[in-house]
Amino acid sequence: MIARKQILLKRHRRRKRVAFVIFACALGGLGFFAGVGWMALALVLGWMAHEAWFSDYLFYRPDADYAYCFDKQLEALPVDFSEGRLRLASGTVPDTGDTLILAVTICSTWAGRLFDPAVMIEAEGEASDCQTFERGAKGVRYLNLTGFAEVLRGEGLWLRSRHCSLQNTPRLWRAEHPDFRQKRLLVVAPHADDAELAAFGLYSQARESWIVTLTAGEIETEHYRRMGLDDIEAARLKGRLRTWDSMAVPLWAGVPAERTVQLGYFCMQLSAMRQSPAEALASREAALADTRFFRALNHVKFESDRDGVPSWNRLVADLREIILLVKPELIVLPHPMFDSHPDHVAAAEAVRESLAGLAWQPEALLHYANHLHDNDQWPMGKAHDGIALPPLFENSEMLVPWVLPLEKSRQIDKAMALGMMHDLTVPLSFKKRCRRVLQRFLAGRRYPPYGTDDYFRKTVRRHELFWVKSGCMRDKTLN
Repeated sequence: MIARKQILLKRHRRRKRVAFVIFACALGGLGFFAGVGWMALALVLGWMAHEAWFSDYLFYRPDADYAYCFDKQLEALPVDFSEGRLRLASGTVPDTGDTLILAVTICSTWAGRLFDPAVMIEAEGEASDCQTFERGAKGVRYLNLTGFAEVLRGEGLWLRSRHCSLQNTPRLWRAEHPDFRQKRLLVVAPHADDAELAAFGLYSQARESWIVTLTAGEIETEHYRRMGLDDIEAARLKGRLRTWDSMAVPLWAGVPAERTVQLGYFCMQLSAMRQSPAEALASREAALADTRFFRALNHVKFESDRDGVPSWNRLVADLREIILLVKPELIVLPHPMFDSHPDHVAAAEAVRESLAGLAWQPEALLHYANHLHDNDQWPMGKAHDGIALPPLFENSEMLVPWVLPLEKSRQIDKAMALGMMHDLTVPLSFKKRCRRVLQRFLAGRRYPPYGTDDYFRKTVRRHELFWVKSGCMRDKTLN
């Protein structure tokens, strides 16, 4: 998965270089024939157009169909769709708590190449939700209708397209799940803030929640170096702050410090640790080779606390200890098929290894994705909108979605939790501030008032989306 991400990034950069050469040649020709003033104006306008419309990392053709294969436990429900109204056919009665996914075929208009195309979902004449797709989208996409079962059984939903048209007859799937909020869960977060980004709404409502954060997140310290600190001091300060975040912010959701754990391994080293399981790998920037430096706030003690060796074998052993201590009925972790971050992929593998042959097994794994391989804007659209399914083109796994609707007050609580995370409050660079302004006035994009980081837009939503793998994992592998 990591290799695929690099291939997509290289191809994206190559295309941008080709486009830049063509633009530079055209600019030179304009300057030669029309003068330097026109060339300068074209240069400014070209930069503005790039920042407004072409700065997204989109590593696929937007006119391709999403290719989901849902598990057989999902039931296809017959629907009637005419003149924009969607209703369930007679005889089908989904429960209000079911996850409902609607496949639609959309085609962007010319305006949908400049502005984000979207589908507005209206119930009883009032706008209830809006789910947004990539500019130029054409083909099969998947709307999330969870929470609208009662309306579908009655008057039906109105689907209004914006900057696109709806084509063909939609298809509706239903997934039935127990109420996972009634379970004891363990959230596995590769970094501080991953638990909040993906699952704040879930862990804040669960019967009992535990959170284990794998790394201190001590790298990428430009903001702290500007305070006059050297590289090592900045890395250690950032690691200490993010360690504190991982332990303290869950209190906002009612999770006591006794049920939060910081393992103190080093950021962007998990994949290398996995390649050499017995080798101790130090921090890249903090000049540390001892995980105990970032474990001072832990209430839970581990065997590895005896020497603090930062190795893969110790990480897997730590996870085994916490699983046997907590005995979670659910484990919440990254999905390596969707989530491209190397630490997230390695975190999923560490959980898989820790569960292999373990006496205690969870009832299910709930997977999340905070970093997509091929679209850095997903979920598209505004804060408080719904979450449509992410892009997927090469599906080798039968998937089972579970959607947790969040009321507005809990969405705001989630935004406040993200605002307590130091890594999400670093000021934007001048270039990014300019890009925001241009995208607002030229591309119609809006950002919430809670914070400047894009995660305030992407994750403060009316849904949290997970992928469910059920059953005992003792003799199974995690794909």
